[in-house]
Amino acid sequence: MTVTAIARSTGHPGYTETLPRKAESARTARVLVNTALAAWGLHAIAGDSTLVVTELVANAVQHTTCHTIRVTVTRLESDLVRIDVVDKCRAKPVRRAARDDAAEGRGLALVEALTVRWGTDPKGGWGKSVWAELKAGDTC
Repeated sequence: MTVTAIARSTGHPGYTETLPRKAESARTARVLVNTALAAWGLHAIAGDSTLVVTELVANAVQHTTCHTIRVTVTRLESDLVRIDVVDKCRAKPVRRAARDDAAEGRGLALVEALTVRWGTDPKGGWGKSVWAELKAGDTC
């Protein structure tokens, strides 16, 4: 895996990786997140962060038709991390209530439960970023 570190205005590098739109990319995204968190000494949020990136990647894989997605991990503050997954689908994800017997439909509820906040930003006319912010020491 080639991890790209990008200088950010916060003084902390951001980590980014372009991945194929495949379910297997969730594993690489988890490694990227763990690499960033280890570099920043934020091991306490590794479990929640890897679960969140897995859900965001799964949504991108399921709902876009482009060949790649981009995952970015940014340290916004000393204890605040943002995970972005960018795809070329313009449709915003919708949190829905899953039936008890449904195999799908709980991902965004899980993201909401584990993060400080999450949302979607449009990326011009070609897609969107779905992001989530996690805070070290935060009990959601």
